[in-house]
Amino acid sequence: MTIINYLKRYKEQLDPLLENYFEEKLRQARQIDPLAEEAVAIIKDFTLAGGKRVRPAVQYYGYLAAGGKKEERIVKATMAIELAHSFLLIHDDIIDKDAVRHGVATVHERYKRIAQKYFLQTNSEHFGNSMAMIAGDMASSMANEIIFNADFEPSVILKALDRLQQIIYQTIPGEMIDVVLEAKRTATEEEILRMHKGKTARYTFEGPIQLGYSLAGKDNEDEALKHLSDYAINVGIAFQVRDDILGVFGDEKKLGKPVGSDIREGKQTLLVIKALEKGTTSQKKVIQQLLGKEDLTSEELKEFRNVIAATGSLDYSQELSQKLIEQSLAELAKVEFADEEAKVFFQSIAEYIIKREK
Repeated sequence: MTIINYLKRYKEQLDPLLENYFEEKLRQARQIDPLAEEAVAIIKDFTLAGGKRVRPAVQYYGYLAAGGKKEERIVKATMAIELAHSFLLIHDDIIDKDAVRHGVATVHERYKRIAQKYFLQTNSEHFGNSMAMIAGDMASSMANEIIFNADFEPSVILKALDRLQQIIYQTIPGEMIDVVLEAKRTATEEEILRMHKGKTARYTFEGPIQLGYSLAGKDNEDEALKHLSDYAINVGIAFQVRDDILGVFGDEKKLGKPVGSDIREGKQTLLVIKALEKGTTSQKKVIQQLLGKEDLTSEELKEFRNVIAATGSLDYSQELSQKLIEQSLAELAKVEFADEEAKVFFQSIAEYIIKREK
């Protein structure tokens, strides 16, 4: 079975539980305030609009890898990492000024449109950002609530809550690095990879695996978990390097978000810094002229792509992704899995990253 099939199967299992959870939260919100109900509805739409449910699936298979049994209570508990994901994405979309996510309007964009319709005297952009930040905080509280009310022993829940906070705590500096690099308009490869480690690897792969281990009652010093953590960091960095490639060279329909937004925002990615390092004077000039151009045209995007490819930067990024995946699989080979399906899952997700198109 391919990783796409694994993720599709898990999404089909998880999404009905998310639907039920949100319906209960909507019922509770109606008793609090209409604005609370509206916010829950928007978070629900945002969360269920798309996404492959990678993080919940990673948490689930981390749980199985540690010896946990296949049962509904762990699936319910994985809703927490998806709500934490929504929380971080809602804020990230504000930072990146993205209007679309998974083919639908981002949360701050939805609130901006509300302001444009009903509050004509206010700054609609500021209103949208402010309300989205608050909605993101609400999603974060939901993530904690799910773990707190999970059907596990109290001692296990406490460890899992602590782990969830560590995941978010370790992710935030990665987001900060991203903002700083965009502001200073320059970066080193070490800074880029450090950002990927903090912003992507820890909360997409390492954190969910550790959360699964915690819910299985395993200690974080477990030898197998150390190898899985090394696997996860390499996979996570490779995932983000590949994501940056798709952000420039991908298909917008497959991605469900705008291609070229990284260029328009002036993001310092590995593609950019290696092109500036390897390029000719004329090639560097093209990159510098187009990077951060908010009204980038399709022709200019094509020109940017051609320069990135011509400098060898695209090849460099692809080769680095491949190397990281090889390292991750070497770490995976050192793990004694309590569940064979979990082993196949983690192997498959590593191999898929190199081929992914969305």
